[in-house]
This record gives sequence, structure tokens and C-alpha cells, in this order.
Amino acid sequence: MQVVIALGGNALLQRGQPLEAEVQLRNITVAAQAIAEVAKENRVVVTHGNGPQVGLLALQAAAYKNVQPYPLDVLNAESEGMIGYLLAQQLYNHLPGREVVTLLTQVEVDIDDPAFANPTKPIGPVYTQAEAQKLAAEGHWQVAPDGDVYRRVVPSPAPRRIIELPTIELLVKAGAIVVCVGGGGIPVVVTPLGGLRGVEAVIDKDFAAALLATELGADALLLLTDVDAVYTNWGSPGRKPLLEVTPQQLKNYTFAPGSMAPKVEAACKFVDATGGFAGIGKLEDALQILAGDAGTIVISGN
Repeated sequence: MQVVIALGGNALLQRGQPLEAEVQLRNITVAAQAIAEVAKENRVVVTHGNGPQVGLLALQAAAYKNVQPYPLDVLNAESEGMIGYLLAQQLYNHLPGREVVTLLTQVEVDIDDPAFANPTKPIGPVYTQAEAQKLAAEGHWQVAPDGDVYRRVVPSPAPRRIIELPTIELLVKAGAIVVCVGGGGIPVVVTPLGGLRGVEAVIDKDFAAALLATELGADALLLLTDVDAVYTNWGSPGRKPLLEVTPQQLKNYTFAPGSMAPKVEAACKFVDATGGFAGIGKLEDALQILAGDAGTIVISGN
């Protein structure tokens, strides 16, 4: 079975944890163990979020005043390499003898996407409202609430095309476990002459994962996070997990933007496009989700 596994940001760096390499390595070691269990019997492609990491790189770049800060497309590439290196190393350790490769991946977006005029993607550390407003004034950033804290927000255009898709397909066919499209991929647009150039944005990882799984013709898409399932009435005493559900049924519910909503939408996009199934749930339950024994399973209603 061909499986695309998308690791949420909380699977790599839990809320409130320091943005340190050692902390990420501990979390990624746990993630790699769960992925390895799936990869023993399946062809696996892995993607991941990068919100905290790319935001930290932006802060570090802005701190050195002798050069202009690097743009977000370059920082996305840096974060994809950093996280991909740690993931590939730990997967190699958990699956001796298997080929594991990290591929820096460019993803085309539309320069006229309305997201460029309406930044919504949170990146970087969390702040109090006063801290966020001060940093926004100093860095000319936009900030917005993220739960009961504040974070920097940047444009998050929709992914249209994975530039390195043929290379990913070759690697999968050769039997490699591929870590790619990290952080939603490096956002690029097509120039009038047909070339590529980077843009200031961070693509949503869940939507990019759905596109990746669809283009690869995957049988399953696993969207793994720190919540065991999709719930209705989340945050209230009457909350209820959705166990097996169709995209049509999910349209009857509202989910939190920026957290569960994009995962649900991405799962529905993949299932509608391919007729495969998508699972949403806890990282450590990956194998059980794939078997349909845990998490929320989204299946075609046709």
C-alpha cells in the first residue's frame, strides 16, 4: 500500500516547548518509530509542518543587522533541510537496510492568490499580546491571536503543483522512503519566461500533503497530530469523536481554523479526488489508524 504520512507541527515541537534542536530530536525520534511501524509493510512518503522552525529562522535572520533578512522561501528551504535531516536520520536508525532520502521540494503557487493580501498562517514562537504588538511594530510583521497567545502570521497560498514530483516518483519506485514537501514545500511562482522564483509565504502543510498524496496516487493519507481523533463540539463537555465519516457528512460540522479545519479539508480533498481513505489522529496510533482501528477515518461516500 502507498501511504503518505503528514506530521503536524505538534508532532515535532509541542506547544510550549523550547525551540531547541535537542527537543526536536527527541520528538522526531518518537515520530520516526511510529512511521517505521507503517513503513515495514507499506511504501511510505513523509511530509511535515515547519511553522515554529521557519518562524525561529526568521527571528534569527532579523537579529543580524549587517545583511538583509533572508526571504521566507529561503527560510522554508532551510527548515525543510533541517527537519528532513533529523527525520531521515532517525528513520534510517529505526529501519536498518532501508534507503531513506530527504528531498528539498518546490511547490508552485499562484501569485494572484488572495492569501497574499490576507496573511493567516501562524509561524514562530508564541507571545503575549503586548510582546506581539511590539515585535510587529519593530519588524513590520503582522500578528494575530493563536488561541490565548499571539504569533506572527504570513501568507499561505494554495499549492498548485509539486515541481519535483517526477523525482519523488522515481525514488518511491526505487524503494526509498522519501521525506519531501516539508513545511508545505518551498513556495515558488512561474515567471513570464517559464522559470521559477521564490515568494514570501508558507504553504499549509495539510493541503500540500493532500496534493502530494493525490498526485502520487496514494492509497491512504495519514494526517498525524497530538489529538486522537476529529471531535464535534471540541472544547465542550459534549464533545464527541467522529470515527468513520464521509466528506459529505463532514460538511455539516465546523472546525477550528488553523488547527483541525485544514486537516479535515485536506482529508476530504484527497478522498474526493482519489477514492482512497484518509486518517486523522495521534502520531503514536499511526499503524492503528491505517488499519481503521483508531482516529477518524474519512472514506468516500460513493
